[in-house]
Amino acid sequence: MRSIKNLGSAFLLIACMTVAAFAQTKQPKDKAIFRESKPGYYQNNIQKGIAEQDEKDVPKKVSRSFKVDISTLNVPKSVDEFTTVWANQPVSQGSTGTCWSYSTTSFFEEEIYRQTKQQVKLSEMYTVYWEYVDKAKRFVQQRGVSVFDEGSEANALKRCYKEHGIVPEENYTGLLPGHTIHNHTVMIDEMRSYLAGVKTARAWNETDVISTIKSILNHYMGEPPTKVSVKGKDMSPDDYLKNVLKLNPDDYIDIMSLVSKPYWEKAEYEVDDNWWHSADYINMPLDEFMSLVKRSVRAGYSLFVGGDVSEAGFDGLNNVALVPSFDIPSEYIDEYARQFRFSNGSTTDDHGMALVGYKEVDGKDWYLIKDSGAGSRNCGKDSKNFGYYFFHEDYVKLKIMTLLVHKDMVKEQLKKLKS
Repeated sequence: MRSIKNLGSAFLLIACMTVAAFAQTKQPKDKAIFRESKPGYYQNNIQKGIAEQDEKDVPKKVSRSFKVDISTLNVPKSVDEFTTVWANQPVSQGSTGTCWSYSTTSFFEEEIYRQTKQQVKLSEMYTVYWEYVDKAKRFVQQRGVSVFDEGSEANALKRCYKEHGIVPEENYTGLLPGHTIHNHTVMIDEMRSYLAGVKTARAWNETDVISTIKSILNHYMGEPPTKVSVKGKDMSPDDYLKNVLKLNPDDYIDIMSLVSKPYWEKAEYEVDDNWWHSADYINMPLDEFMSLVKRSVRAGYSLFVGGDVSEAGFDGLNNVALVPSFDIPSEYIDEYARQFRFSNGSTTDDHGMALVGYKEVDGKDWYLIKDSGAGSRNCGKDSKNFGYYFFHEDYVKLKIMTLLVHKDMVKEQLKKLKS
């Protein structure tokens, strides 16, 4: 009897395994397509606008990209489907690598509205100007070792606001008369070339270097104002920040989630764009990271989000970002899958954006992402989705590496922080 019972159990086990295997093969799998790229917003608007300003032809480029096929997937179709915070309309960064300023400026505009109900449009380029100056200072101080490029991080705005204040966009657009599109290509090349000469000659006179960098910036962007007028009252950019906007940069917390650093400690986010090696990022476990995102947006807070936008699951044509099953199934996305991609370089520090809304579907979130890049504008100016993406929460879990959020949303989590 015992042997027969065991034999029956064995048959039952095999049957269950067979059913499970059959069920697994029947689960839908995502498919991919090779899509021929066509001129989009960048070519038709940004490059064309720059060419018209410079009287040049627009270069034509055709390529093919490997992308998830979303034709049979249930994905959001419109920004109208989302519960959102107040936010200004998306603004294009043009042909610049300054997404970090656009996204974080948007985040602070949303925070100013949340706290004071003021609808303000702040200058992204005022911060960019002073960031270049600060980069040049460090380049001299570190004798040419420090990175000098267009990229930076969200917490650069915290530092810049504390040192230089901020101004409304109407007071400083960073555009010269007759120009409507930002293009920093020639400017950044000129500054790099100058600093390379400084390094070669070992001409480490900080005053002279900063003076020259400012003259280049002034030539291409215009000189930033030293005062603004609000309701007939003149004030400094610092007074505008503190007394009108009532924004305290120290109220905002940098978050990351990486296995390579101890959890519940502050650490450096080790990417080139963190050129001043800020170690103010609180490293927390991934489940806490995702809980923070969910709680914040439901409580009416926006967030800065920074991460990778170069994946097969990132579809700029349809404004959607998700993690296809041929990359990694949803149930296997964890802190190790995240770290693995960051360590091997397949997750990179590509882009900064603002998370401004959410939609829950079958127990999982889609997030409304406000963007300054050209890809989010390929849907056309007449589309409500112009300047937005829809991120599935799995994409955030796997590919968004850093957050910036108001301290009120991490009060309980900060108690876990080791001194």
